[in-house]
Amino acid sequence: MAEMGQRIMIVGCDPKADSTRLMLHSKAQTTVLSLAAERGAVEDLELEEVMLEGFRGVRCVESGGPEPGVGCAGRGIITSINFLEENGAYQDLDFVSYDVLGDVVCGGFAMPIREGKAQEIYIVTSGEMMAMYAANIDIT
Repeated sequence: MAEMGQRIMIVGCDPKADSTRLMLHSKAQTTVLSLAAERGAVEDLELEEVMLEGFRGVRCVESGGPEPGVGCAGRGIITSINFLEENGAYQDLDFVSYDVLGDVVCGGFAMPIREGKAQEIYIVTSGEMMAMYAANIDIT
């Protein structure tokens, strides 16, 4: 889509923060949550610190997640999406792709759908039962 001139943003919603690495030529990206933890609050961040331009101008953001066993990754996604929205990250875009964990059932992963943040939603999943369950796909 980017090669056809579409303006795209990828928001990695996985605590491993590996959704955008190929778009950024394998460079690790600072996540919204890790930088917010370092600074003390998400309000202390600048959009340019967490949104990088990748291959063909695709905007890349990684939400990150809490330390293992210390919190809810879904809550981190909500925090990241709200930060992006409040700082104008969604302006002038044709498509936004959220790469979410498919094997964890958490309300935060449904936030873009639940909050009406999209006009159309396409769910792409593997055939694992937990991924389909998390996506709430009727498999019968």
